[in-house]
Amino acid sequence: MHSLDERCLRYLAEAVGCGSVRAAADKLNVNASAVSRQLAQMEVQLATPLIERHSRGVRATPAGALLLDYHRRQASDREDILAKLAALKGLRRGHIGVVLGEGFIGDLMSGLLQGFWARHPALTMTLDLAATNDVVRRVVEDEAHLGLVYNPPPEPRLRTHLAMPHPIRVLVREDHPLASHRGPVRLADLAGHRLGTMHPATGIRQIIAAAERAEGARLEPALTTGSIGVLKQFVASGTGVTLLPAFCAAPEMAAGILVALPLADPGLNAVEARIVTRLGRQLPPAAAALLQHLARGMAGTLTGTSSGGGMAGAGEAGRGDRAGSP
Repeated sequence: MHSLDERCLRYLAEAVGCGSVRAAADKLNVNASAVSRQLAQMEVQLATPLIERHSRGVRATPAGALLLDYHRRQASDREDILAKLAALKGLRRGHIGVVLGEGFIGDLMSGLLQGFWARHPALTMTLDLAATNDVVRRVVEDEAHLGLVYNPPPEPRLRTHLAMPHPIRVLVREDHPLASHRGPVRLADLAGHRLGTMHPATGIRQIIAAAERAEGARLEPALTTGSIGVLKQFVASGTGVTLLPAFCAAPEMAAGILVALPLADPGLNAVEARIVTRLGRQLPPAAAALLQHLARGMAGTLTGTSSGGGMAGAGEAGRGDRAGSP
């Protein structure tokens, strides 16, 4: 029976993750020849290739991918059991990894996380921003305990703990001419207004592109960016309008700076924000506590029972959102 050397598995994971043996060696502070030798020995021992080299570096073979999944599960299980041992003393220790889309940051920092840290002041956290597909990948590969993601693609390895409707809206400054528009806005109504949008590769922009096709409209953005913050500044300065989920601009809407207008296209109203974890993963106590706190806070906004902030865009009948007249 073959044994799986933990060091060799780590070398494999770093080589594939970094994209090359040399980059992995630099990260691990060892000689590249040592990494290559260990990987070659493991391939001989298992009688199967684990990596394949191509013009852009290395990638895992199907056998290598199986070993990487095993290595990630082992690391996750080790972290979980250590966290559970620490939890026997209460939630006085623990680190939580969260990966999320940029639009969630403002609301988390203005309410939900303050409430969590008030209860668990010794816990630490990493918040990493990522695009939708990368949020999904990092959760599935156990690089983060939790993911906050907007309209993720179908992924059988994800478990959704809370899904909340968060339709895309037209965000305008309160004194913008569109702010007094009666009834839902059609994409064609944006013609003649300077428009800012996310990059075409982002999930939000792809949803909008599908609505353009359905409506037979063609948007011509004056500004294209990968930053939600840039789009909000673009609108708040009076330069133009944008299309985003309302929760992305919850602080600005609460302050009366921006207004969210509903859109007519059904596809733009059928999208969701979700809290996700990897299916089957047993979260360590600290991460499980944060998951429970976020789910309770976000769900509370739908019923008006939340006391610690959270996804203010969910109940979009506040003063920043104007439904207009039918």
